[in-house]
Amino acid sequence: MSILADTNVLLRRTQPDHPSHTLAVESVARLLAAGDPVYFTLQNMSEFWNVATRPAANNGLGFSVALALVEMEKIERFLTVLPDSPAAYGEWKRLVVQHRVIGSKVHDAKLVAAMNVSGVRRILTFNTEDFARYDIEAIHPSSLLS
Repeated sequence: MSILADTNVLLRRTQPDHPSHTLAVESVARLLAAGDPVYFTLQNMSEFWNVATRPAANNGLGFSVALALVEMEKIERFLTVLPDSPAAYGEWKRLVVQHRVIGSKVHDAKLVAAMNVSGVRRILTFNTEDFARYDIEAIHPSSLLS
């Protein structure tokens, strides 16, 4: 069954010293080994680039453009891009109004909109509670490895 990888999973796999690094790497590897398509979106990559290239002093990873590109290309090699579509806009708008989404949580709604339009019902995330309001299955990486 297909699944979208949340940006936090993609970021943790680039940080070998982060406590969640192994969970991020091994959970995605397990899904791929099982033959499950693992997707990412333009939204994921935009968020990834934002955090990866932001200075560490500003809660980023401080990657150079060259290193951020190398890490993005690793993601592209193993995961599949979920294409954007005009229908995702209408679905996003429906979701933010229906669920009264405000502030930065609109980014999660955009991921869910892309999922809904493409028929992807699961997301792999360290922040399962962020997706509780939506009619999708939010899966924590640790649940795949227990």
